[in-house]
Amino acid sequence: MPDIAIKVSKATKIFGSRTVLDAIDLDIYRGETLVILGGSGSGKSTLLRMMIGSVPIDGGDILVHGKSLCDMSRTDLNEYRKSIGVLFQSGALYNSMTIADNVALPLREHTDLPEETIELMVKIKLELVGLREHATKLPSEISGGMKKRAGLARALALDPSILFYDEPSAGLDPVTSAEIDELIIKLNKLLGVTSVVVTHEMDSAFRIADRMVLLDRGKFVASGTPEQMKKSTDPLVRQFVYGLIDGPLTERKRTGAYESDLLMDNI
Repeated sequence: MPDIAIKVSKATKIFGSRTVLDAIDLDIYRGETLVILGGSGSGKSTLLRMMIGSVPIDGGDILVHGKSLCDMSRTDLNEYRKSIGVLFQSGALYNSMTIADNVALPLREHTDLPEETIELMVKIKLELVGLREHATKLPSEISGGMKKRAGLARALALDPSILFYDEPSAGLDPVTSAEIDELIIKLNKLLGVTSVVVTHEMDSAFRIADRMVLLDRGKFVASGTPEQMKKSTDPLVRQFVYGLIDGPLTERKRTGAYESDLLMDNI
């Protein structure tokens, strides 16, 4: 049986009177790439934020390498965040810093390493993502895809055991999106990290996933390998996976329930 890196147990999140995540159970295995799918308002982004410890859990628990996020103090949470890497949707680079300085920032903030060692580690991380020759450029001087790769290099700075990706293909053209997908696959094999990817881009999801889960309106719908998801007979899964015009999601639009889903966009 594979080792469990992250165990989500009855995880629940409530905003006001709205239950955004409803008792989600999910095991994420060490070394795998798990893709979390779902449309707007499905709760996938909230689940990601709960797993990185930036959104508190209202019910249930999340265990990372056997340690409960709910039981962690502020100090413990800060230490936990040093052990993970996060690639944000925008790349979240500091515009006033060079690419090299952006990658060096976590090392300067959280270690006592000498500057010579930090500079060497930055070169290694930038080489991993194919950006070593662009180290002295500012974010404004590189493309959107390069910003994503720079953000990934920074996420790798502290040698995390788990990488979280928030919509890594968002805003990219198909070719650049495929390049980012190949980089995710390469790093997972090369570094042996556990990868958790939130996306609604099906082409990307099927390229990178070892396993997929689908959320809808805060509830767990289905999980399986990409091939199993393609063969699912669940009408909602089939409509989402194949982008079908007719199905439960469009029926929801016709009945007016979809308007409330739109209010939950980015949840």
